[in-house]
Amino acid sequence: MNFGVWIPNCRHLATPDIIRATAVRAEQQGYDSVWVSDHVVVPHANVVNFGETVFDPLVTLAVVAGATSRVRLGTTVLIVPYRNAVVTAKMISSLDALSGGRVTVGIGAGWVAAESAMLSVPFAERGAMTDEYLRAMQELWTSPAPSFAGKYTAFSGLVFEPKPAQKPHPPIWVGGHSRAALRRTVELGAAWHPINRPPAELRSGRLELVRLCQARGRSTTPALTLRNDVRILRPGETPPASAHAGRVIAGEASAVVDQVTELADCGVEHLVLEFLAADGRDLEAQMAAFAEQVRPRVR
Repeated sequence: MNFGVWIPNCRHLATPDIIRATAVRAEQQGYDSVWVSDHVVVPHANVVNFGETVFDPLVTLAVVAGATSRVRLGTTVLIVPYRNAVVTAKMISSLDALSGGRVTVGIGAGWVAAESAMLSVPFAERGAMTDEYLRAMQELWTSPAPSFAGKYTAFSGLVFEPKPAQKPHPPIWVGGHSRAALRRTVELGAAWHPINRPPAELRSGRLELVRLCQARGRSTTPALTLRNDVRILRPGETPPASAHAGRVIAGEASAVVDQVTELADCGVEHLVLEFLAADGRDLEAQMAAFAEQVRPRVR
């Protein structure tokens, strides 16, 4: 199992210093990847969940790329219909080329209707827009003469460079745990990437991915990846509240080892850790504790 660290580009730890330090420390401590989230604006009703400050994910990863040399750079997840498909393809392609082929594109369709409305994205059409935009981006990334005609975007007669360093393009990890997300994973993704889902749901999701692959003639089943809130507790300590619904990995180091091992047994190949921390120093301690006390003991 590979391990990544969610960088706090939103909520209470979202400062330039903490973002840079977390990325550099993750690389130094041997983590495999670093990840950021995506919101463009924060409706007042969502401030408690998102915080007031949200750094743009692709700009943040560009800064992180310059401060690191090895870790992969991922979005968990980029909300695809929020941005013009051609512009987004250019930003991701540029980031992949400039970082030496380190980008993983975790994607989602979005779930905040108020935010979608503020960005003039028809909420009921966000799924269709996501599918079309991803196909348009793949065309731009792979074709020497890109051409695309869809409901939401169309282009031809152009040159699109640079292409991504990764071939055919950066891997796409599909977020969410709905039936639509599983279908999108099989059609367009290299991996399924839900958040805070329990082992039983991960197992059933994998079985559904196998079924969908067989039905659609896909020969290789997408990988299973996961982003999860985590907190290594000291004796007598209780875990802080999560900003997300679902299962939180929490306990003393030995208990966390058991929970992560269970995820590995479910087939999780890459676990992105969102450490629940009060401040920057606490985040540093959590990252170090996992790297030293948990990762070496995961079977």
